[in-house]
Amino acid sequence: MLYRVKGKLVNYSPPTQGLTRSPSLEVCQLVKRVMADCASGIKHVTLELGGKSPLLIFADADMENAVKGAMMANFLTQGEVCCNGTRVFVERSIKDEFVKKLVAKTKTLKIGDPVNDDTMMGALINKAHMDKVLNYIEGAKKQGATVLCGGERFTPEDPALSGGCFMTPCILDNVQDDMTVAKEEIFGPVLSLMTFDTEEEAITRANASEFGLASGLFTNDLKRAHRLAAQLEAGYVWINNFNLNPVGLPFGGFKHSGIGRENAADSINHFSQLKSVYVEMGDVDCPY
Repeated sequence: MLYRVKGKLVNYSPPTQGLTRSPSLEVCQLVKRVMADCASGIKHVTLELGGKSPLLIFADADMENAVKGAMMANFLTQGEVCCNGTRVFVERSIKDEFVKKLVAKTKTLKIGDPVNDDTMMGALINKAHMDKVLNYIEGAKKQGATVLCGGERFTPEDPALSGGCFMTPCILDNVQDDMTVAKEEIFGPVLSLMTFDTEEEAITRANASEFGLASGLFTNDLKRAHRLAAQLEAGYVWINNFNLNPVGLPFGGFKHSGIGRENAADSINHFSQLKSVYVEMGDVDCPY
């Protein structure tokens, strides 16, 4: 309850004008109470609450870039990124080729000390979290998903890293929308593959989540890209890339992924208030 205590301390402190938090999903229900506390003191609140972001791969996409994008969307920082595109929807006609290239490239990722230039993936934050991620994978297998690669504890060759919380990047296939791994934020290197046939199906399933932090799509059809970007229920949409966050672009989510924005002028607006000042240097024009 330390989070709660700190929350109330901040919320009710008279000098405090606002509160911003980026908690894990475990405390999201608690955060709703923090929002209520802020409301009682009429204080601004901005929240970034994680997500379960979709990534749509269309048949006309550049295959190599789409594979790179899917890896950027899932394995960056060991998958411990709130906006990761962990639900990867691939158009059926290119599914086999895409998966073949994705698995082959994923298996080449070097796991080890992130200080080394050739390391592609480091350790997860602690053992408790690593065990949680591995349990998600086991649960997915029990629900019918297929592990195409990874999803196991890993010990680097360097003896100094033997106690680290390393695991191999995991790709799950045959994932269904109602599976736990397709609905909950895992916050680890776990990519879930799904297949779609039409644009309408893809957008419907992509939006079928209580979260809406980010989304992405790969296509060479710019009209389609903008059409779908408008329909995706997410605060951030990448087209033909993923997980690039220029500081000039506001970042934040829809639905249960939060409220408010970080970065750019929008962030400054959340931490400031507008004041209007009218100055008159002449005579007062008054009918009285």
